[in-house]
Amino acid sequence: MRDPFTKALHDARRSLAGWAVAIVAVGSMYAAFWPTMRTPEMADALAAYPEGLLEAFNYSDLTSAAGYLGSAVYGLLVPLLVAVFAIAAGTRAVAGDEEAGTLDLVLAHPVGRARLALLRFAAVAVGVVLVTALLGLALVALRGPAQLGDIDVGGFAAMTLHLALFGLAFAAGAYAAGAATGRRAVALGTGAGVAVLGFLANSVFPQVEGLAWAQRLSPFHWYLGGSPLVDGVQPVGVLLLLGSTVLLVAAGTAAFARRDVAV
Repeated sequence: MRDPFTKALHDARRSLAGWAVAIVAVGSMYAAFWPTMRTPEMADALAAYPEGLLEAFNYSDLTSAAGYLGSAVYGLLVPLLVAVFAIAAGTRAVAGDEEAGTLDLVLAHPVGRARLALLRFAAVAVGVVLVTALLGLALVALRGPAQLGDIDVGGFAAMTLHLALFGLAFAAGAYAAGAATGRRAVALGTGAGVAVLGFLANSVFPQVEGLAWAQRLSPFHWYLGGSPLVDGVQPVGVLLLLGSTVLLVAAGTAAFARRDVAV
């Protein structure tokens, strides 16, 4: 409670705990379904779906443990939940207090604007890393019971790193929009818009002739491209996610330091 970083973590403790439980529970539940996916009946059911629909929902490879986790867990539900959590946390970092009319009281204390904003984003980053790390640990613990032994611990570590950076990129986008405008609606709308467009660019646009190039611009592709569960850390994806996070945080902090704060 002695500085903006610990205060931000303290204020977000209930929300962070709730998101952590929800994301770990969803990821663990779907991971535990893997043994049922290996039955002939399930294979016949999946074969009846159009190939384009399976690709749109990242269900193109459900024949192996890595393919199933990369599709059903890390490819759809979990990244969407992490994106929502990260966008909401990034929005609260600056725009939440400013729109509530309490940010000017915080700035009355001896703390610079840039330092305040950066420490608050650091607290958001800790939350994102904590949630994704807990999910990774939970899935490692399920390797035996859920018959996921084909995936080694290094694969889970690489996937966790990609997921954490994916969440940080969305948190940075919402933070930057909120810090630059002071409006929660703008921050939430920006984050949600990028998430929807990014998902479509990665899963739907490649099926439309002439739009396959859009996939390379999607944070979902940076996060999932190269199969981190199987092939380990993908340097290009990591650098793109990390670089976009740094640029967005820097731009948002610079804009916040220059503009008038709403009272």
